[in-house]
Amino acid sequence: MYILLMGPPGAGKGTQAEKLIEDYKLLHISTGDMFRAAVKAGTEMGKKAKTYMDAGGLVPDEVTIGVVREGLSKPECADGFMLDGFPRTLEQAVALDKIMADMGKKLDVVLNINVPDSELIDRVVGRRVCKECGATYHIKFNPSKVADKCDKCGGMLYQRNDDKEETAKNRLDAYHNQTEPLFDYYRKVGIYKEVNGLQHIDKVYGDVKKALGKF
Repeated sequence: MYILLMGPPGAGKGTQAEKLIEDYKLLHISTGDMFRAAVKAGTEMGKKAKTYMDAGGLVPDEVTIGVVREGLSKPECADGFMLDGFPRTLEQAVALDKIMADMGKKLDVVLNINVPDSELIDRVVGRRVCKECGATYHIKFNPSKVADKCDKCGGMLYQRNDDKEETAKNRLDAYHNQTEPLFDYYRKVGIYKEVNGLQHIDKVYGDVKKALGKF
């Protein structure tokens, strides 16, 4: 199975991805995780990416496409994967088609988790991440047992710069302007499916599994 998981910031892609990985034994490839790891390591690519991520913008195509091509060329990707966070523009979608064609593969399904903007802002601004292990919480929907402390490792929780309200709004604007045109791109090839993300997590996952049923 070759899946592209889509949805605006805060739609719950990470939660659904975890469930899919557990049930389908998929390799999860998140460009967001790749960039954050590069930023933490202080690599040249990470420094470039950080400037854009902090401002809520998109990382330049030449950096992003290179990272994805490198990631998808690894042997462990040959038997299937779930791609998350790429492509975000039509140009990137065309680049992904070429990368997949070079591998002799093609996407099976593009799965979009749809959530209204007002709900997304609430979700994103309340998100907290552990500095040590990267576990994710939410002050309203999924709080830690002890305020500002990770349940898993005891590390301190913090709000990422790209989860602050102004940045979150910028990210949503970028998503609507640059990423939503991909829906029609994938509809035309008949692999686009949409799930209502404004439901309980388990109900969303039930709909996700129905969308993947034939695979």
